[in-house]
Amino acid sequence: MRARQESCCFTGHRPAKLPWGYREEDVRCRMLKQRLADAVESAYEEGYRHFLCGMAQGCDLYFCECVLALREQHPEVTVEAAIPCPTQADHWPADQRARYERLVNACDFETMVSARYTAACMQRRDRYMVDHASLLIAAFDGSPGGTRYTVEYAMRRGLSIVDLPVLAE
Repeated sequence: MRARQESCCFTGHRPAKLPWGYREEDVRCRMLKQRLADAVESAYEEGYRHFLCGMAQGCDLYFCECVLALREQHPEVTVEAAIPCPTQADHWPADQRARYERLVNACDFETMVSARYTAACMQRRDRYMVDHASLLIAAFDGSPGGTRYTVEYAMRRGLSIVDLPVLAE
């Protein structure tokens, strides 16, 4: 694994908070994915080589896919799946579970943050990522929840933050 100063983590909303839900063909989703790819490329250009992803549905998986695409062009890039607990994807729709498994298997590292689900394991995963990075890319609309928790924690920890607002229009 890499040093914190060359590590970048990500936070973003799940489908329930995205205006397009699971409809990734929506133009707003395609635009966000392009902004994510651009942010990942910019992070690479700034010297970031290790990327941590919390592997939640929605924006996390978009981010992971962008970093894996970057790694195809730059083999020195590494991707770490920071998984909150072993059962994270157990109740997801089958297609999302298959996507998750494919992406986790493609990552260079897998860190299981908690041995079992607890009420705090998601926040523990978020703190782990922030504590091991110096840059946070955030796809965020300002609403309360895990993404806001992670952005606020990253601010307290002094990380640089790239804000990619999730647009309803």
